[in-house]
Amino acid sequence: MPGEDTQRRRAANPPGRRFVLDALHCVVAMAKVCHSCGKKPAFGQSRSHSMRATKRRFNPNLQKVRVLVASAPRRVYVCTRCLKAGKVQKAV
Repeated sequence: MPGEDTQRRRAANPPGRRFVLDALHCVVAMAKVCHSCGKKPAFGQSRSHSMRATKRRFNPNLQKVRVLVASAPRRVYVCTRCLKAGKVQKAV
């Protein structure tokens, strides 16, 4: 039946997920989290002049860099604070 494959894919990937799994490929998106310290987006409110609140997201300053992970180079997101502090070893 042609709808079975679609139903299986939807069951494996609930709505709101940022990755796609299908029969031929296994693609997983990288989370917007620092690989070194685990810093991730914080949530708060934007306040207009009338003090009306709307939700907003404070993203960390993440850079995609090649670092050595288990003695193999990998591209990961690292926050600029960890890069400046030298907490990760860049791959050449």
